[in-house]
Amino acid sequence: MVSELKDFIVAIELGSSKITGIAGQKKPDGSISVLAMVREDSTSIIRKGVVYNIDKTAQCLQDIVKKLEAQLKTRIVQVFVGVGGQSLRSVRNTIQRDMPEDTIITQEMVAELMDTNRNLEYADQKILDVAELEYKVDSHMQMDPVGIRASHLEGNFLNILVRKSFFQNLNNCFETANINVAEMYLAPLALANAVLTETEKRSGCALVDIGADTTTVSVFWKNVLRHLAVIPLGSNNVTKDIASLQMEESDAEAMKLKYASAYTDNNDIDPTLKYSIDPERQVESRRFIEIVEGRMMEIIENVRYQIPDEYYDRLLGGIIVTGGGANMKNIERAISQSTHIDKVRIAKFVNVTINSGNEQIKAHNAMYNTVLGLLAKGDMNCAGKAVSNSLFGNEDDNDEPQIINRKPRKPGEVQGGTILTAREEEMAAEEERRKKEEEERLKKEEEERQRLEQERLAEEERRRKKENSAWNKFKRRLQKFGSDLTSEE
Repeated sequence: MVSELKDFIVAIELGSSKITGIAGQKKPDGSISVLAMVREDSTSIIRKGVVYNIDKTAQCLQDIVKKLEAQLKTRIVQVFVGVGGQSLRSVRNTIQRDMPEDTIITQEMVAELMDTNRNLEYADQKILDVAELEYKVDSHMQMDPVGIRASHLEGNFLNILVRKSFFQNLNNCFETANINVAEMYLAPLALANAVLTETEKRSGCALVDIGADTTTVSVFWKNVLRHLAVIPLGSNNVTKDIASLQMEESDAEAMKLKYASAYTDNNDIDPTLKYSIDPERQVESRRFIEIVEGRMMEIIENVRYQIPDEYYDRLLGGIIVTGGGANMKNIERAISQSTHIDKVRIAKFVNVTINSGNEQIKAHNAMYNTVLGLLAKGDMNCAGKAVSNSLFGNEDDNDEPQIINRKPRKPGEVQGGTILTAREEEMAAEEERRKKEEEERLKKEEEERQRLEQERLAEEERRRKKENSAWNKFKRRLQKFGSDLTSEE
């Protein structure tokens, strides 16, 4: 029996509290129908968004894929993966070039600046992606400098970095699990594309994703990412602080969900009110409020610190909050009070139309926005053979991934939040090696050809000189004289 589902995309998000796998079909109208979703606990194998236990993470990934395949009744041949976590950060860099007066800037000149920037080496870090900020042409700032006359060109770039070891761990997990990675995306950018409006990104905004162990801050202005930082604090820190009141973390989490508020007006605090920890114990509401607000204020203050001063007054789109931590009561008021930015929006769900019968997705609680953003970014079919219980095996042997409206990329090309996997980097390096070897071979062949040509010309020159020597001239005249005598006789 061949499965009817032969066209779907699979995305996987590796979070600090859970690993989520989701499969969905893209419709012609742009909407997405969620076909299956699986989540596994990751608290013991992923810390602050970074893989620490490769083998257990690989096993968890295998379990997720098998469960998805069981629901879909179709093999999964590849998946799309988000890259995030504590080691992500952005660094600004400037590359300058001086040129002759009235030089017309070409696309090749701009590409040279970009290549020079991308080839920079950072200690223990690798460049995942590069955002073009703007170009300084003489004394003027331009987004596109091509075609302008100038004598000085300056490119300003935002390099997104990650720890090499952490990135390698992530790749090793999928290799160990024998799961093909179709493509990797920067999770914060996939999330931004899913929850921010074009107006917000153009007019300036800060996207704050409050996760379990980390809070990611992404600042946009004029539709360009201007800053990216990951704060090693999240909603789990609030839970642990509550647990310091001598209770299990599971009980602390339940109390957080039931009672916690990011901001409480002093006039609203009842000094006689107590919250129940268990049937035998209680905690004063004021003490509970102080614990929660203290940690939330620390997170928000760190968010404020991560917004560069040059863009702070330009955030006309305000602050957009998402992630599981965005569900805390009065989070908007707490952020406004601390940052003095009045425009605060909670992004409970993605902008894409999602059709799903899954209650967790239908809850619109901001916890699945990133994985849904990754699903929306996916552009290749992940469906393979139909799962069959037949003794004769599967009827469908076509296991090749199909391209869905995918723009071809050149080897080594990375843009728009797309990241080359370790395998793709190896292929690109191998292609570059073959290219250099071919260039070296052609160079040697050309050198040999030129050497042979020079020898031939030298031999002709020697022969010509020999023929034009005095003795040869005398011999030719003597031969001609003899020939003339013979003719007269």
